[in-house]
Amino acid sequence: MKWRKPSEELTRTFAEVTPGPPATPRKMFGFPAAFINGNMFMGLHQEDMVLRLPDDARTELLRTTGARIFEPMPGRRPCGNMWVVPPALLKDRTKLSAWARRALDYSSSLPPKVKKAAAKKGGAAKKTTGTKKKPSSKTGKRG
Repeated sequence: MKWRKPSEELTRTFAEVTPGPPATPRKMFGFPAAFINGNMFMGLHQEDMVLRLPDDARTELLRTTGARIFEPMPGRRPCGNMWVVPPALLKDRTKLSAWARRALDYSSSLPPKVKKAAAKKGGAAKKTTGTKKKPSSKTGKRG
């Protein structure tokens, strides 16, 4: 499945409403995103802008704007704490900036993400030179 690039207008809107430091801009799956302490709090995916929000804010966003849960691939597990910003809200930079700030504030309260150790190149096979083989569990004999 090939993903579409977001429009220039949406990309511009994202750049305008993304809070500055301590937020860090970077890409997620090739799309613009913003992070705090390693946690993504807002980003673009195709023609959607998504925000990470706490329960109370999600309820308010759903009630007042008709937002929907973010589902990057239909039929797959949705991202439960990421919500798609509805088109009407995208047009109101003041309100959208306030929602982006709420996403930043919420994500700032989350534990920092710890980077996973990078996988070793060339496979993870260990050298076994000079070691004795263990007996087989079935026969009790050394192989």
